[in-house]
Amino acid sequence: MIKAEAYRWTHSQVRAQVKRHFDTVATLANIAAILKDRFANFFWVGFYFFRSDHLALGPFQGPPACMKLSLDAGVCAASVREKRTFVVPDVHQFPGHVACDSRSKSEIVVPLFDPGGAVRAVLDVDSERLADFGDEDKQGLETLARLIAPVW
Repeated sequence: MIKAEAYRWTHSQVRAQVKRHFDTVATLANIAAILKDRFANFFWVGFYFFRSDHLALGPFQGPPACMKLSLDAGVCAASVREKRTFVVPDVHQFPGHVACDSRSKSEIVVPLFDPGGAVRAVLDVDSERLADFGDEDKQGLETLARLIAPVW
């Protein structure tokens, strides 16, 4: 399946999850599973919830991860601070990168906003390959982030 088709299928599945939404954690857990299942190159996919002074691990698929991230280092924190998506071709070249798993080589992090525009979480996706994410992933995951907004 080509990537564009995979994102269209994923968006359809996410819409269905959001439509049936009754609990944020349960909905995000299923969304993480959908992404991990559909994209073989997604080594780790999950959510970090924004708290006033840190990011807290939420639902994810993949190996164990950092449970708490500071807001002053790493790609996830940068995404929250700047309220934008980060596509990082080589995480080891990103200043202040937080290595939860040394196998991760590239990363994309998308901020998730509630309907009022406040950052509530980030969607974090890692790959074991360098430069594994591009514009198609950025657009596909940003669309997914907009679809998720009603769960807040």
